[in-house]
Amino acid sequence: MVRLGDIATVITKGTTPTSIGFTFKNEGINFVKIESVDENGKFIFEKFDHISDECHEKLKRSQLQENDILFSIAGAIGKTAIVTKEILPANTNQALAIIRIPQGIINYSFLLYILQSSVVLEQAEKKKQGVAQLNLSLKDIGDFIIPDVPLAEQQEIVDNLNKVSNLISLRKQQLSKLDELVKSRFIEMFGDPVSNPLGWKNQTLKEVCLKLNDGTHFSPESFEIGEYKYVTAKNIKLSGFDFTNITYVPEEVHRPIYDRCNPELGDVLYIKDGVTTGIAMVNTLEEEFTLLSSVALLKQDRQIMNGSFLAALLNNENMYADIRSNMGGAAITRLTIAKLNAIKVIVPPIELQNQFAAFAEQTDKSKSEIQKSLEKLETLKKALMQKYFG
Repeated sequence: MVRLGDIATVITKGTTPTSIGFTFKNEGINFVKIESVDENGKFIFEKFDHISDECHEKLKRSQLQENDILFSIAGAIGKTAIVTKEILPANTNQALAIIRIPQGIINYSFLLYILQSSVVLEQAEKKKQGVAQLNLSLKDIGDFIIPDVPLAEQQEIVDNLNKVSNLISLRKQQLSKLDELVKSRFIEMFGDPVSNPLGWKNQTLKEVCLKLNDGTHFSPESFEIGEYKYVTAKNIKLSGFDFTNITYVPEEVHRPIYDRCNPELGDVLYIKDGVTTGIAMVNTLEEEFTLLSSVALLKQDRQIMNGSFLAALLNNENMYADIRSNMGGAAITRLTIAKLNAIKVIVPPIELQNQFAAFAEQTDKSKSEIQKSLEKLETLKKALMQKYFG
């Protein structure tokens, strides 16, 4: 094992330009933030800010060099990336630590995987010491203890992890392309649902829904654990449900809410509070579940509205933006049931909606197979990370 600070020649961080009198520009030197790095350690160019040459020169300490390792030390701890030639010249702020190690000391990709592993993240967690949000100091970074492995073995480990990581990235790209395919098919068949260039009939959600209600306002902490799922915004994804870390409520809490807000196959669930994205058709229903007040149930009239079409309609980017523009509130933006009822939606012939739904269902089957493969690959990667780094 070796201390990271003993092999690094530089461990530093940057500064927010506005704190020293500069402003961000529309173009210029790339300025890297935490959100500029994705979960796979790749840079998202559209999420770079930009600064002037003068500002870049003033922030000399945080000027990035090729092969610098970036490690997020505030907020979302542990995002990592290797600086590449294509983003230079570049600079960064105080939320990203810059780790600079001479060539030949360690394989940079190997170090990247170590920094993403539990061996480092557990050390980071120990630094928390009761604070609400974990922030790491540069000393904390230097004190990380990492495996001391021969370079030849490092390369072998990197090759094995890269193979799995590349396959994971490919599966995610496939899922993303299938999502885009469905969105494109929607536009091809129905046009922009806000401007409605094809002249479809417009009706309010109240007119197309037999029931439109939200769930309970109770906090999970106010009742005992029971046997019924308590579905909140975090459990609703564009692809359906994610019941990871689901809360369960007892019969006496579940029953009154379920009687007025009973999700059935083909219904649509819509997150009406906050900025979380999530609109899903109920496509699996093994048991009854209860909804939180932030989730609205749209039980559409099946004679005029297909649930798959309605979910895609509400998830359309223009439609979504139009709906959110009607949200109000102070600390949290909110759509009331009354406002939801008043939203106007296009209502094409049900036969056309059903054609789209059949296409979306077939695409979902393909996505399901890819998702299963992705989950197996992610499990394999976790196992390999555990094997190599403990």
